[in-house]
Amino acid sequence: QVQLVESGGGLVQAGGSLRLSCTASGRTISMSSMGWFRQAPGMEREFVACISRTGSNTYYADSAKGRFTISRDNAKNTVYLQMNSLTPEDTAVYYCAVGSFFPAVISRAYPNWGQGTQVTVSS
Repeated sequence: QVQLVESGGGLVQAGGSLRLSCTASGRTISMSSMGWFRQAPGMEREFVACISRTGSNTYYADSAKGRFTISRDNAKNTVYLQMNSLTPEDTAVYYCAVGSFFPAVISRAYPNWGQGTQVTVSS
């Protein structure tokens, strides 16, 4: 019912920052919670952060807490992930997804996914 496109990934040195964007088309995302996940080569997809429908509430994985900030602009149909103090362990493909409830940390709770954007952090 919705198409998601991530952008903003790239190569950054350790300690640097990136801001990822996820823009939806097909329908508004204002009625849904949203989440960010990441997947490194050979690894399972892991939860990063999620945000409630209005943006009033957020929830973070321990690995992201204090460094990453999820936000949304429903008027722009866009969700963001601001990533600071990046380390090589953050290297992965980052995916955004539409959630079925909030909070949710498992992939099965997110029925719609983008194609991902690569984040590479050099040491």
